[in-house]
Amino acid sequence: MRTYIYIDGFNFYYRAVKNTPYKWLDFKQLFSYLLKPENEILSIKYFTARVTGKLDSDQPIRQETFLRALEKHIPEISVYYGEFLSHNVMKPLAFPIDKNCFGKPVKFASIIKTEEKGSDVNLALHLLNDAWLDLYDCAVVVSNDSDLAESLRLIKTQHKKIIGLVTPNTTHPSRELMQYADFNKRIRKGVLAASQLPDPIPGTTIRKPKVW
Repeated sequence: MRTYIYIDGFNFYYRAVKNTPYKWLDFKQLFSYLLKPENEILSIKYFTARVTGKLDSDQPIRQETFLRALEKHIPEISVYYGEFLSHNVMKPLAFPIDKNCFGKPVKFASIIKTEEKGSDVNLALHLLNDAWLDLYDCAVVVSNDSDLAESLRLIKTQHKKIIGLVTPNTTHPSRELMQYADFNKRIRKGVLAASQLPDPIPGTTIRKPKVW
């Protein structure tokens, strides 16, 4: 069964591996454990954006190291970039401060807002285009973003493809996505621990970041 895997990188990071020791992840090994033997993994598409490092200057270096490791170690993987935006915005305080230096109540604060743009759209477009090109029999979507529901509906109704969802063990799958899915796989800590990249990556000097 020709299988393509589509990973929303930020969605996966925040739901599955943030604050864990499992960030140095071998995605091909992970899906080899999660999927059936008949799933021939032909392509793994990873959708992300380059972080700015505004809050952590080493974060872009860690991200770039990980992406280089993936591309060197997994020939089936390809990385697609959206944009990572960071800007100051005014937001209301949950608990206003009684007085500022002018003796007036403080109700708003300037905060740094970060947001990732484009990955969900890029993922949906690749998912649909690859179906129209008949590149896969089974699409595995690693995201819980309900905005993808319409693309899954079109793939299911117009192309009759098999659709799988992969979600972290602590996350309830989106109902909007599940109505078009043929199966759902949960990512548990044990399979994350068993699916780590080698350190260093063979034939390279790429090593796991020390803080990971």
